[in-house]
Amino acid sequence: MPLKTLLNPKISRLSQNPNPKSLSSFIQTSSVSSLKVAWRKDTPLDSAIESDKRYNLISRVVREVLNEPGRVIPLRYLEKRRERLKLPVKVKTFLSRYPLLFDTYPDRIKPKSELVPFLRPSDRLNSFLKEESEIRSRWEARTLSKVCKLLMMSKDKVINAEKLLNVKRDFGLPDDLLVNLVPKYPDLIRLVGCPGEGKSFLELVSWNEDFAKSVIEKRAEEESELTGIRMRPNFNVNLPPGFYLRKEMREWLRDWLELPYVSPYADASGLSQASPEMEKRTVGVMHELLSMTLSKRMAVPVIGKFCEEFRFSNAFGNTFTRHSGIFYVSLKGGIKTAMLREAYDKGVLIDKDPLLEIKDKFLEVVEEGYRDWQERMKMRREQIQKDLELAAKRNAEISEEEDNELI
Repeated sequence: MPLKTLLNPKISRLSQNPNPKSLSSFIQTSSVSSLKVAWRKDTPLDSAIESDKRYNLISRVVREVLNEPGRVIPLRYLEKRRERLKLPVKVKTFLSRYPLLFDTYPDRIKPKSELVPFLRPSDRLNSFLKEESEIRSRWEARTLSKVCKLLMMSKDKVINAEKLLNVKRDFGLPDDLLVNLVPKYPDLIRLVGCPGEGKSFLELVSWNEDFAKSVIEKRAEEESELTGIRMRPNFNVNLPPGFYLRKEMREWLRDWLELPYVSPYADASGLSQASPEMEKRTVGVMHELLSMTLSKRMAVPVIGKFCEEFRFSNAFGNTFTRHSGIFYVSLKGGIKTAMLREAYDKGVLIDKDPLLEIKDKFLEVVEEGYRDWQERMKMRREQIQKDLELAAKRNAEISEEEDNELI
């Protein structure tokens, strides 16, 4: 359902002549928390998550090896970690399916122990790791802006360092974020406390006005330049085909969209948690957060860990379904994942981050090895079938010979 349908001026005089105060009093009569929208499955968006299952599995195993000293690990040690890695097959089976990831070589765990199989990254994998490192170096300024933006949106301009490290892959932040990136920009950010003890925090040192502009605000500016008409920042609302909102929800959403946009970088301390303005600000923060992630999506429980920092209510998860034209909540993989609708076209990400482009190239190599394994398995099954047919034929011949001897 396009935005112009929701904002039908015939429905209410408020949409014809928007007045922030009258709008606020109008929609304040309906409690935000009482507004419910039924969840509806969106198959194309679900497929975007489903297609990443293999990559997520492979990346867990790869990271496990890369995090080891010298980036090597005894095969049997990795086998013991199968349950933690959620690896559904034995490590040897995994290696046979994806033969281009690692090299196997013999070595000793202790100086006088027996030789055992060890794993190390293959030359193909190392080339991707090198390319990824080069991409991160080229785009360091954007990585820095993401960190600053997260801090600038937070309530006290401070975020627990451990929490930030837990979401580094969502935002494409480097593993050495605290060790290398933060110390390079002491005029913008700094680390306070003791890392590794859960008591360290990343703190904003100075406010950079260049970063204090959301994706929505930038989009409005770009549209204004193209059209020559001043465009008001607002959300794109596009409900999937067949999705229907009740009349009261349509009216509430229409008038809510007419409220002034609240930047996620603006001071929200004066807003009441139950106010529609706070709802506008919350949706703005969620939109900006998802826009900064690599895949324009994030697990809802992970977002929930930042409720205090971003002033989300305990029922923040309902916001995603209440604004189903802006977000989609997928239930794939047994976890709720919030997705930004406008970032996808028929389940395909529209604008891909350079780190995702290297991921696609990596998957092509992985698929190449996987196809080789499938071909070997096919040939093996065919050979077994031939052997069975030959054995059956030979048994038939023996039985016939034995029958002839009896005659």
